[in-house]
Amino acid sequence: MNNLKKIGLTALAGSLVAGAVNAAEMSVSGSAAITLSGGDENAVTGNGYTMGDSLTFSASGDVNDIGITLSYELDGQGAATDTFDDHSISLDFGDLGTLVFAGHGGSSALSARDDVTPNAYEEPWDVVTGADADIINGATADNSFNYTYNHDSGLLLNLYYVNASDAGVDVSYSDFAVEYTGVEGLRIGYAAGEVESVTGTKTDEHTMFATYAIEGLTLGVQLSENDRSANATADTESTGFGASYQVSDELTVSIGTHEIEYNAGDDQEATGVGVSYTMGSMSISGAFNNVDNIANTATNDREAYEVGISFSF
Repeated sequence: MNNLKKIGLTALAGSLVAGAVNAAEMSVSGSAAITLSGGDENAVTGNGYTMGDSLTFSASGDVNDIGITLSYELDGQGAATDTFDDHSISLDFGDLGTLVFAGHGGSSALSARDDVTPNAYEEPWDVVTGADADIINGATADNSFNYTYNHDSGLLLNLYYVNASDAGVDVSYSDFAVEYTGVEGLRIGYAAGEVESVTGTKTDEHTMFATYAIEGLTLGVQLSENDRSANATADTESTGFGASYQVSDELTVSIGTHEIEYNAGDDQEATGVGVSYTMGSMSISGAFNNVDNIANTATNDREAYEVGISFSF
Protein backbone atom coordinates (compact mmCIF):
# COMPACT_ATOMS: atom_id res chain seq x y z
CA MET A 1 0.00 0.00 0.00
CA ASN A 2 1.49 3.38 -0.95
CA ASN A 3 1.84 6.27 1.48
CA LEU A 4 -0.98 8.28 -0.12
CA LYS A 5 -3.47 5.46 0.51
CA LYS A 6 -2.21 5.09 4.08
CA ILE A 7 -2.69 8.79 4.69
CA GLY A 8 -6.17 8.72 3.21
CA LEU A 9 -7.33 5.74 5.29
CA THR A 10 -5.81 7.23 8.44
CA ALA A 11 -7.65 10.50 7.87
CA LEU A 12 -10.91 8.66 7.23
CA ALA A 13 -10.53 6.57 10.40
CA GLY A 14 -9.73 9.69 12.40
CA SER A 15 -12.82 11.49 11.10
CA LEU A 16 -15.04 8.51 11.96
CA VAL A 17 -13.68 8.37 15.52
CA ALA A 18 -14.04 12.13 15.91
CA GLY A 19 -17.62 11.94 14.66
CA ALA A 20 -18.47 9.23 17.20
CA VAL A 21 -16.96 11.23 20.04
CA ASN A 22 -18.71 14.43 19.01
CA ALA A 23 -22.06 12.61 18.91
CA ALA A 24 -21.77 11.82 22.61
CA GLU A 25 -22.73 14.35 25.26
CA MET A 26 -20.16 14.50 28.05
CA SER A 27 -20.90 15.73 31.56
CA VAL A 28 -19.28 15.78 34.98
CA SER A 29 -21.04 16.13 38.32
CA GLY A 30 -19.64 15.92 41.81
CA SER A 31 -20.10 16.28 45.53
CA ALA A 32 -17.94 16.97 48.55
CA ALA A 33 -18.75 16.67 52.23
CA ILE A 34 -17.33 16.92 55.74
CA THR A 35 -19.14 14.77 58.31
CA LEU A 36 -18.85 14.45 62.09
CA SER A 37 -20.18 11.32 63.83
CA GLY A 38 -20.25 10.74 67.57
CA GLY A 39 -22.30 10.33 70.70
CA ASP A 40 -22.13 6.51 70.70
CA GLU A 41 -20.24 5.67 73.91
CA ASN A 42 -20.15 1.95 73.05
CA ALA A 43 -18.52 2.31 69.63
CA VAL A 44 -14.99 3.19 68.63
CA THR A 45 -15.41 6.27 66.44
CA GLY A 46 -11.81 7.48 66.38
CA ASN A 47 -11.40 10.97 64.98
CA GLY A 48 -15.10 11.27 64.17
CA TYR A 49 -14.55 13.40 61.07
CA THR A 50 -14.81 11.91 57.60
CA MET A 51 -14.63 13.34 54.10
CA GLY A 52 -16.89 12.62 51.18
CA ASP A 53 -15.59 13.23 47.65
CA SER A 54 -17.07 12.03 44.40
CA LEU A 55 -16.83 12.91 40.71
CA THR A 56 -19.13 11.17 38.24
CA PHE A 57 -18.24 11.26 34.54
CA SER A 58 -21.01 10.49 32.05
CA ALA A 59 -21.15 10.05 28.30
CA SER A 60 -24.53 9.75 26.60
CA GLY A 61 -25.82 9.42 23.07
CA ASP A 62 -28.38 7.68 20.85
CA VAL A 63 -27.91 4.51 18.83
CA ASN A 64 -30.92 3.43 16.74
CA ASP A 65 -33.27 5.44 19.01
CA ILE A 66 -31.84 3.80 22.14
CA GLY A 67 -30.38 6.25 24.63
CA ILE A 68 -27.07 4.98 25.96
CA THR A 69 -25.29 6.42 29.00
CA LEU A 70 -21.95 5.32 30.41
CA SER A 71 -21.33 6.49 33.97
CA TYR A 72 -18.12 6.22 35.97
CA GLU A 73 -17.48 7.51 39.49
CA LEU A 74 -14.19 8.56 41.03
CA ASP A 75 -14.47 8.30 44.79
CA GLY A 76 -11.44 8.53 47.05
CA GLN A 77 -12.07 6.17 49.97
CA GLY A 78 -8.63 6.02 51.54
CA ALA A 79 -7.10 3.20 49.48
CA ALA A 80 -5.75 3.30 45.95
CA THR A 81 -7.87 0.31 44.93
CA ASP A 82 -11.01 2.19 45.97
CA THR A 83 -10.49 5.19 43.68
CA PHE A 84 -12.83 3.87 40.99
CA ASP A 85 -16.28 3.24 42.45
CA ASP A 86 -19.75 2.96 40.89
CA HIS A 87 -19.89 2.37 37.14
CA SER A 88 -22.76 1.39 34.87
CA ILE A 89 -24.23 1.34 31.36
CA SER A 90 -27.84 2.52 30.95
CA LEU A 91 -30.04 1.70 27.97
CA ASP A 92 -33.10 3.92 27.63
CA PHE A 93 -35.76 2.30 25.41
CA GLY A 94 -38.21 5.18 25.72
CA ASP A 95 -41.75 3.96 26.44
CA LEU A 96 -40.42 0.42 26.94
CA GLY A 97 -38.39 1.33 30.01
CA THR A 98 -34.76 1.54 31.06
CA LEU A 99 -32.20 -1.24 31.61
CA VAL A 100 -29.09 -0.59 33.72
CA PHE A 101 -26.12 -2.92 33.81
CA ALA A 102 -24.08 -2.05 36.90
CA GLY A 103 -20.51 -3.25 36.92
CA HIS A 104 -20.34 -2.03 40.51
CA GLY A 105 -22.55 -0.08 42.88
CA GLY A 106 -26.01 -0.95 41.61
CA SER A 107 -29.07 -1.16 43.88
CA SER A 108 -31.63 -3.95 43.73
CA ALA A 109 -35.37 -3.28 43.69
CA LEU A 110 -35.56 -4.31 47.35
CA SER A 111 -32.43 -2.61 48.66
CA ALA A 112 -33.55 0.69 47.13
CA ARG A 113 -36.70 0.43 49.28
CA ASP A 114 -35.33 -0.80 52.61
CA ASP A 115 -36.92 2.24 54.28
CA VAL A 116 -38.85 4.83 52.27
CA THR A 117 -40.47 6.61 55.24
CA PRO A 118 -39.71 10.34 54.93
CA ASN A 119 -36.64 11.76 56.65
CA ALA A 120 -34.63 14.95 56.38
CA TYR A 121 -31.27 13.18 56.57
CA GLU A 122 -31.04 9.51 57.69
CA GLU A 123 -33.35 6.68 58.80
CA PRO A 124 -34.06 6.24 62.56
CA TRP A 125 -31.99 3.00 62.65
CA ASP A 126 -29.04 4.49 60.82
CA VAL A 127 -26.00 6.26 62.36
CA VAL A 128 -26.12 3.98 65.46
CA THR A 129 -23.61 1.10 65.23
CA GLY A 130 -25.16 -2.34 64.64
CA ALA A 131 -28.78 -1.18 64.40
CA ASP A 132 -29.05 -2.05 60.71
CA ALA A 133 -28.19 -5.75 61.12
CA ASP A 134 -31.79 -6.99 60.73
CA ILE A 135 -33.07 -4.40 58.25
CA ILE A 136 -34.46 -5.99 55.07
CA ASN A 137 -32.34 -5.00 52.07
CA GLY A 138 -32.29 -7.85 49.56
CA ALA A 139 -28.95 -8.63 47.95
CA THR A 140 -26.68 -6.82 45.51
CA ALA A 141 -23.53 -7.79 43.66
CA ASP A 142 -21.34 -6.61 40.81
CA ASN A 143 -22.42 -7.06 37.18
CA SER A 144 -26.15 -6.90 37.82
CA PHE A 145 -29.18 -5.98 35.68
CA ASN A 146 -31.86 -3.54 36.82
CA TYR A 147 -34.93 -2.86 34.66
CA THR A 148 -37.47 -0.10 35.35
CA TYR A 149 -40.75 0.52 33.53
CA ASN A 150 -42.93 3.58 34.14
CA HIS A 151 -46.49 3.77 32.80
CA ASP A 152 -48.40 6.99 32.26
CA SER A 153 -51.04 5.76 34.73
CA GLY A 154 -48.53 6.04 37.58
CA LEU A 155 -47.62 2.35 37.67
CA LEU A 156 -43.94 1.46 38.10
CA LEU A 157 -42.30 -1.96 37.74
CA ASN A 158 -38.71 -2.60 38.88
CA LEU A 159 -36.90 -5.92 38.23
CA TYR A 160 -33.40 -6.87 39.39
CA TYR A 161 -31.17 -9.87 38.57
CA VAL A 162 -27.58 -10.92 39.26
CA ASN A 163 -25.84 -14.19 38.38
CA ALA A 164 -24.42 -16.41 41.13
CA SER A 165 -20.86 -15.50 42.13
CA ASP A 166 -18.64 -16.48 45.05
CA ALA A 167 -17.85 -12.81 45.47
CA GLY A 168 -21.53 -11.84 45.60
CA VAL A 169 -24.38 -14.34 45.99
CA ASP A 170 -23.88 -18.13 45.98
CA VAL A 171 -27.26 -18.57 44.25
CA SER A 172 -28.48 -16.32 41.43
CA TYR A 173 -30.62 -13.58 42.93
CA SER A 174 -33.62 -11.64 41.68
CA ASP A 175 -36.19 -9.36 43.24
CA PHE A 176 -38.93 -6.98 42.14
CA ALA A 177 -40.93 -3.95 43.20
CA VAL A 178 -44.21 -2.42 42.06
CA GLU A 179 -45.38 1.10 42.87
CA TYR A 180 -48.35 3.33 42.14
CA THR A 181 -48.21 7.14 42.11
CA GLY A 182 -51.33 7.89 40.05
CA VAL A 183 -52.87 10.00 42.82
CA GLU A 184 -51.23 13.35 43.54
CA GLY A 185 -49.03 13.15 46.62
CA LEU A 186 -49.51 9.39 47.07
CA ARG A 187 -46.91 6.65 46.70
CA ILE A 188 -47.72 3.04 47.55
CA GLY A 189 -45.61 0.00 46.80
CA TYR A 190 -44.53 -3.56 47.45
CA ALA A 191 -41.14 -5.26 47.03
CA ALA A 192 -39.93 -8.81 47.60
CA GLY A 193 -36.92 -11.04 47.08
CA GLU A 194 -35.53 -14.44 48.04
CA VAL A 195 -32.01 -14.02 49.39
CA GLU A 196 -29.49 -16.87 49.49
CA SER A 197 -26.11 -15.16 49.78
CA VAL A 198 -24.80 -18.35 51.40
CA THR A 199 -26.09 -21.67 50.02
CA GLY A 200 -28.70 -23.21 52.32
CA THR A 201 -29.47 -20.02 54.27
CA LYS A 202 -32.46 -18.80 52.32
CA THR A 203 -34.54 -15.86 53.52
CA ASP A 204 -37.72 -14.40 52.03
CA GLU A 205 -37.90 -10.63 52.39
CA HIS A 206 -41.07 -8.61 51.82
CA THR A 207 -41.96 -4.98 52.36
CA MET A 208 -44.95 -2.76 51.64
CA PHE A 209 -45.13 0.97 52.12
CA ALA A 210 -47.13 4.12 51.59
CA THR A 211 -46.27 7.80 51.73
CA TYR A 212 -48.52 10.81 51.27
CA ALA A 213 -47.43 14.40 50.73
CA ILE A 214 -49.70 17.41 51.13
CA GLU A 215 -48.19 20.86 50.88
CA GLY A 216 -45.02 20.77 53.04
CA LEU A 217 -45.96 17.70 55.09
CA THR A 218 -45.08 14.12 54.11
CA LEU A 219 -46.23 11.09 56.12
CA GLY A 220 -45.11 7.50 55.64
CA VAL A 221 -45.56 3.97 56.96
CA GLN A 222 -43.70 0.75 56.06
CA LEU A 223 -44.24 -2.88 57.09
CA SER A 224 -41.56 -5.52 56.41
CA GLU A 225 -40.98 -9.23 57.02
CA ASN A 226 -37.89 -11.42 56.97
CA ASP A 227 -38.72 -15.16 56.88
CA ARG A 228 -35.72 -17.45 57.39
CA SER A 229 -36.41 -20.96 56.06
CA ALA A 230 -33.35 -22.41 57.78
CA ASN A 231 -34.31 -21.00 61.18
CA ALA A 232 -37.95 -19.99 61.57
CA THR A 233 -37.38 -18.86 65.15
CA ALA A 234 -35.19 -16.05 63.76
CA ASP A 235 -38.01 -14.55 61.65
CA THR A 236 -38.56 -10.82 62.13
CA GLU A 237 -41.25 -8.25 61.40
CA SER A 238 -40.67 -4.52 61.36
CA THR A 239 -42.82 -1.40 61.38
CA GLY A 240 -41.66 2.10 60.53
CA PHE A 241 -43.37 5.48 60.71
CA GLY A 242 -42.02 8.82 59.57
CA ALA A 243 -43.04 12.44 59.07
CA SER A 244 -41.13 15.28 57.47
CA TYR A 245 -42.09 18.92 57.13
CA GLN A 246 -40.64 21.48 54.75
CA VAL A 247 -40.64 24.57 56.92
CA SER A 248 -39.34 26.75 54.08
CA ASP A 249 -37.65 26.36 50.72
CA GLU A 250 -34.40 25.81 52.60
CA LEU A 251 -35.32 24.03 55.86
CA THR A 252 -36.75 20.51 56.32
CA VAL A 253 -37.23 18.67 59.63
CA SER A 254 -38.32 15.10 60.33
CA ILE A 255 -39.07 12.54 63.02
CA GLY A 256 -39.32 8.79 62.64
CA THR A 257 -39.64 5.52 64.51
CA HIS A 258 -38.76 1.96 63.58
CA GLU A 259 -39.38 -1.28 65.51
CA ILE A 260 -38.14 -4.80 64.75
CA GLU A 261 -40.16 -7.57 66.40
CA TYR A 262 -38.43 -10.86 67.24
CA ASN A 263 -39.99 -14.21 68.21
CA ALA A 264 -38.37 -14.01 71.62
CA GLY A 265 -36.48 -11.49 73.68
CA ASP A 266 -36.54 -7.73 73.38
CA ASP A 267 -37.62 -5.89 70.25
CA GLN A 268 -35.30 -3.34 68.72
CA GLU A 269 -36.81 0.16 68.97
CA ALA A 270 -35.38 3.16 67.14
CA THR A 271 -36.30 6.84 67.18
CA GLY A 272 -34.67 9.50 65.07
CA VAL A 273 -34.83 13.24 64.44
CA GLY A 274 -33.39 14.83 61.32
CA VAL A 275 -32.85 18.30 59.92
CA SER A 276 -31.58 19.65 56.60
CA TYR A 277 -30.88 23.23 55.56
CA THR A 278 -30.05 23.92 51.91
CA MET A 279 -28.58 27.07 50.43
CA GLY A 280 -28.09 26.66 46.70
CA SER A 281 -25.59 23.85 46.20
CA MET A 282 -24.66 23.67 49.89
CA SER A 283 -26.53 21.64 52.53
CA ILE A 284 -26.09 21.39 56.29
CA SER A 285 -27.74 18.25 57.69
CA GLY A 286 -27.91 16.26 60.89
CA ALA A 287 -29.46 13.15 62.44
CA PHE A 288 -29.88 12.38 66.14
CA ASN A 289 -30.93 8.77 66.70
CA ASN A 290 -31.59 6.52 69.69
CA VAL A 291 -31.90 2.71 69.45
CA ASP A 292 -32.79 0.30 72.30
CA ASN A 293 -32.22 -3.48 72.36
CA ILE A 294 -30.02 -3.47 69.28
CA ALA A 295 -30.20 -6.77 67.38
CA ASN A 296 -32.45 -8.34 70.04
CA THR A 297 -29.98 -7.64 72.87
CA ALA A 298 -31.50 -6.06 75.98
CA THR A 299 -28.16 -4.72 77.23
CA ASN A 300 -27.34 -2.92 73.99
CA ASP A 301 -28.92 0.55 74.05
CA ARG A 302 -27.19 3.30 72.09
CA GLU A 303 -27.64 6.82 70.83
CA ALA A 304 -25.57 8.69 68.28
CA TYR A 305 -25.51 11.74 66.07
CA GLU A 306 -24.17 12.65 62.64
CA VAL A 307 -23.89 16.17 61.28
CA GLY A 308 -22.32 17.30 58.05
CA ILE A 309 -21.94 19.95 55.41
CA SER A 310 -22.05 18.95 51.74
CA PHE A 311 -21.59 20.65 48.40
CA SER A 312 -22.84 19.57 44.99
CA PHE A 313 -21.54 20.84 41.67
